Amino acid sequence: MQKRIILIDMSDSTDQLLRLSLRQLEIFVATARSGSTRGAADRLARSQSAASTALSELEGTLGVQLFDRVNRRLLLNENGSALLPHAVAIVEQASQAQTLFSTAHRAPLRLAASYTIGEYVLPALLADWKKQHPNSQVRLTIANTADVLRSVQAFEVDIGFVEGARTHADLLVRRWLNDEMVIVAAAKHPLGRRKLSLKQLSQVGWVLREEGSGTREAADRWLVGRIPAAKVELELGSNEAVKRAVASGLGIGCLSRHAVADALHQGWLVEVKTALPTMKRSLAIVLHRTKRLGAGTEGFLQRCMQAKDGYAQG
Repeated sequence: MQKRIILIDMSDSTDQLLRLSLRQLEIFVATARSGSTRGAADRLARSQSAASTALSELEGTLGVQLFDRVNRRLLLNENGSALLPHAVAIVEQASQAQTLFSTAHRAPLRLAASYTIGEYVLPALLADWKKQHPNSQVRLTIANTADVLRSVQAFEVDIGFVEGARTHADLLVRRWLNDEMVIVAAAKHPLGRRKLSLKQLSQVGWVLREEGSGTREAADRWLVGRIPAAKVELELGSNEAVKRAVASGLGIGCLSRHAVADALHQGWLVEVKTALPTMKRSLAIVLHRTKRLGAGTEGFLQRCMQAKDGYAQG
C-alpha cells in the first residue's frame, strides 16, 4: 500500500485537508531539481510515465499548476516555488524517519563549497568530524561561488561555504572564517624577492582564477582601480592550476592565503611584497532561509561555528 501523508493548508479558513502521497512530493522535488519528468524518473529509478502521472495527480489534487512548460523544460512557477521548501522538508524528514534506527544509513551531510574552502579548509574539519562520527556519510560538491549559492537555493545541498560577497533573497549568509589575499610568484621569479611598486605590478603578467569565482571577485576588488592596466595572461578554473602555472614562471598570481600556505611553506612559491594595502575578507556559511536541517547536519554546522575562533589560519 502506498504511503500517504496529510498536509493542512493553513491559509484556507476551512482548514481543508489535502491528501498527498509521499511519492508525488518526491517526484515534484526531483522534477524541480532536474527540470523534466524524465530527469526526475532517472533520479528516482521510475519510468517517465509514472513520474508524469504522479506530477499530474499532485497538480490535480492541489488545483494549481506548479511548473511553466518552456521549450520542453519544466520551470517552477510561483506556486511551485512556494511548495518546494515544504516538499523538500517532508521528503527529507520521511527519509530520516526511515533510517532513524540504522547507524549505517544515516542521512548524509550534503555540502557544497567554493574551491578554496573545499580544497583547503573543509578537509581538516571533515576528518575531525569522521573521527567522531565514523558512520556519517559526506557528499561534498566543490564549485565556484555562483554554483554553490545556486545549489543551496535549489535545496540540492544543506550547507554552502563560499568566499564571494554575493547572496540571494532566499539565503542566509553567516560570516565564518577570516582570510587574506596574497600575491605569489615562482621561487626563482626575478621579481619574487623584491617589493613591487604599482607600476611594476602593471607591467608583469598575471595568472588569475576564472570570472565567477569568489577568489577572482576578491582579486578584482583588490587590484582593479589600483592596477587598471594589469595584464591578465591566464584565467584558470582552479587554485591548483593557478599555483602550478605561477610556479612554472608564467606570471604572478593572486590567491587566498589558505590556498598557498602549503606552497609557501615548501618553498616552491614565494609571497610577493607590494605597495598594495592588505586585502582581508571573510569566508561564509550559506543556508536556505526555509530549510530545516537534520540532526547530523545541524551538528556539523555547530562544529564549523566552533572552529571559527580556534581554526589555525595557515
